[in-house]
Amino acid sequence: MYEPIRTKSVHSTPVHASDVPHRTREEELDIQLAGHLSALLAVTDELRAHASTPDLERAANSLAHQVTRLRGGRTPLRSHTDAASHSPTTLHRRAHALAGRALVVAASRADTTSAILAAQRMDAHTAALAAH
Repeated sequence: MYEPIRTKSVHSTPVHASDVPHRTREEELDIQLAGHLSALLAVTDELRAHASTPDLERAANSLAHQVTRLRGGRTPLRSHTDAASHSPTTLHRRAHALAGRALVVAASRADTTSAILAAQRMDAHTAALAAH
């Protein structure tokens, strides 16, 4: 009734552990956290293009430092635009969401420094949104 399968199953093919690249959970979380913080840094740089404040300058430097640490010493690319393409309200909303994502990953990774930084940025963007 059924024709027998003539090819070998991919599940029975021997695969050596060295053939497939593997990362630990911590490495994956580092990559994910660095990505969220890099995106937050880009939005922070765009906000700085609108109106640079000492708070935004400190935040950008702290974010760049954390991304560099998570990426093993590789510094993130920075945005040096003179004209921002989005309204400050839109940027603060986006930054708040990105900081929230970073906070979740930092908490699951038990990275206190990044979690505190993300929480501070969430608070700052919440305050900026309330002011608008």
